[in-house]
Amino acid sequence: MCSSLYRTWNQVIFILLLFLSLTSLAQETKLDGLLNDYHNHPEYVLVAAHRATNPNYPENSLAAIAESIRIGVDIVEIDIRKSKDGALVIMHDKTIDRTTNGSGKVDDFSLDELKDFRLKFGSEITKEQIPTFEEVLQLTKGKIILDVDFKLEDEASVKETFALIEKYGMEDQILFFLYDYPETTQYQKLNKDIKIMPRAYSRKDIRAIKKLEDISIIHIDESYYKKGTMRRTIKSGYRVWINALGKYDEMERQKKDSGFDALLTRKYVNVIQTDLPEELLNYLRARNLHR
Repeated sequence: MCSSLYRTWNQVIFILLLFLSLTSLAQETKLDGLLNDYHNHPEYVLVAAHRATNPNYPENSLAAIAESIRIGVDIVEIDIRKSKDGALVIMHDKTIDRTTNGSGKVDDFSLDELKDFRLKFGSEITKEQIPTFEEVLQLTKGKIILDVDFKLEDEASVKETFALIEKYGMEDQILFFLYDYPETTQYQKLNKDIKIMPRAYSRKDIRAIKKLEDISIIHIDESYYKKGTMRRTIKSGYRVWINALGKYDEMERQKKDSGFDALLTRKYVNVIQTDLPEELLNYLRARNLHR
């Protein structure tokens, strides 16, 4: 009897370990495929979910990020701020008024106090809490690329952010967004393996960014978009990021495919940030522009 139970228990453990191993392998394979597409397949247009936006969960919430992973989004954009006691938290606005059932500046509250508030979805108060950056890293490790929109200005906070990324070994999953491209080199010195995504404000900026080392992606704007410049930029090995936010997303809401048609017939880009990630994924997959 004991011998039979022992064999059964061993079989259960073996099956459990096999399941965990296969799950881990699947996650690694998914990320490997995504990173391979990012670096080696410029013909595929990658989808970035703005603040992890989707129709079911609050922006910048763990539930929204998990849903982005589930539907196959490539990149989730998140915003980092700091609590009163120095914790790195995910929040776009300087205050919590718009997105939670509380009010006041983010840095007026300790992390414990921030965790007492609940995120809103429209007018509905949900069970979702304000996430920490560390919680986001734990959720997304091995699964997706993170676009870190850093709302802090001091280098000490950058170092803390990079240290957390290093702690989880997630350097290859990060795009660190920089509003001012001349700061690129100083941040690269902190960790050369974390990809910097500088923003360009003109074609002159694009030319200057191309002279920097180890840049794989440039955030550009419609105001200075020139198709020839962007085509050459992509052919030179860069990813070109543009936003569908606002005009193109609104066109898409009014009439299916109209906004994305307008964007991709006028623009030579291969990363699109949108508030409609599932719709964009379906659009791209139907046209063999996304795996």
